[in-house]
Amino acid sequence: MHIVILGCGRVGSLLADRLDDAGHSVAIVDQDPRAFRRLHAQFSGETVIGIGFDRQTLEKAGIERAHAFAAVSSGDNTNILAARVARETYGVEHVVARIYDPRRAQVYQRLGIPTVATVSWTAEQITRRLLPQGAYEEYRDPSDRIVLTEMSVHESWYGHSVMDLESSTGARVAFLTRLGNGVLPEGGMVLQDADLVHVLCRADELSSVEATLAAPRPRQEES
Repeated sequence: MHIVILGCGRVGSLLADRLDDAGHSVAIVDQDPRAFRRLHAQFSGETVIGIGFDRQTLEKAGIERAHAFAAVSSGDNTNILAARVARETYGVEHVVARIYDPRRAQVYQRLGIPTVATVSWTAEQITRRLLPQGAYEEYRDPSDRIVLTEMSVHESWYGHSVMDLESSTGARVAFLTRLGNGVLPEGGMVLQDADLVHVLCRADELSSVEATLAAPRPRQEES
């Protein structure tokens, strides 16, 4: 598939090299021709000098046949403008924009433009490693109604089935992280000590689900 990338900084060059190594057709756009020096010597894709939201530049990069577009330049405005042009003008199916301002990222996410808010994401990841307790929101759908959250569970839940947890909370367990590997729950799968539980629930029920799992498992639920 053909992928167009805006911005040949550290993120863009790494992304371009990885996609190129994986055998994809890649075109990367940047205003500064010196930026392309970050690419590996073996990079076989196309480099295009120009402004990322300019149609002629994008067309030179092959946007009309692109399967995906990533805007990862250093400017929020440039990234979001380019992402909107790719999505709305050229109908690119998969579009993502890197946004530094987390407030803007939330707005554009709700408009249907997937974003990665680098500052807030980095802060969340660091906080998660410093203070691993509590819920960590991993995804929220554009309508702001459904949330995927990694949740800490009280130790009393271990040794009981995933279905037991779901019936007690009304939420769904999307998957577990067990010994570093993602695992889809099947049948009567039982929670094991140190499992990370990733829960899907309604946003307005998030606090209730979190409180239920953080507390000791109710004795009346035992079978």
